[in-house]
Amino acid sequence: MMTENSLPIVASAPYSWPIGGKWSLADTAAICIDMQNDFLSPDGYFASLGEANESIDMAAENTKELLALLRATSIRLIHTREGHEPGLSDLSETKKLRAIRVGAAIGSVGPMGRLLVRGEPGWDFAPGFDPAANEPVVDKAGNSAFYQTELDDILRDWGVKHLILFGVTTDVCVSSTMRDANERGIDCLLISDCCGAAEDALHDAVLNGLNREGGIFGAHATRSDLAKVLE
Repeated sequence: MMTENSLPIVASAPYSWPIGGKWSLADTAAICIDMQNDFLSPDGYFASLGEANESIDMAAENTKELLALLRATSIRLIHTREGHEPGLSDLSETKKLRAIRVGAAIGSVGPMGRLLVRGEPGWDFAPGFDPAANEPVVDKAGNSAFYQTELDDILRDWGVKHLILFGVTTDVCVSSTMRDANERGIDCLLISDCCGAAEDALHDAVLNGLNREGGIFGAHATRSDLAKVLE
């Protein structure tokens, strides 16, 4: 059951979130981004790029705790999943060529099926990240969860003014989604220890960017900062 009661302000940087001073479960949603085998498994797409998974593995364990916390509050949760149609009709030429250039052609066969293709084992959610029955899944073919998806309609229908973001990777899909949400006037909060990237420097660069211009795309906090408010 959603409530209109205002919740305490989150101790976040570079401003205390939300910037308007008031938020509630009724006007807030949380989005869990791309917790899929293709990004979390050592046999998935991300690993085939030659990227390291240590930071992502740590973020994944933290995210399991965060999901349990959010579900205990009945906050509305959305999950995203990146992948392309089996015929690759929704794969742009530039994205196709970039993946080929680094030796991980989208649609090629890997240990978990065709890389980043819908319906394949790699495309599915990693163990422990299956959405609950009442949690929508937004399937996307791009980095941002808003790109050619129904996410904007979902958030508008719910009356969402505040969005909590976490998942992988910090510097690509999480950051892209956060920026697009910001353009729609949504006040965003990134949960920093529930996000991961191939390198700590890439993750840290996103946080440093958020600190600029008074929080140009939103704020960031840890899961413990959020837990102090929600518990």
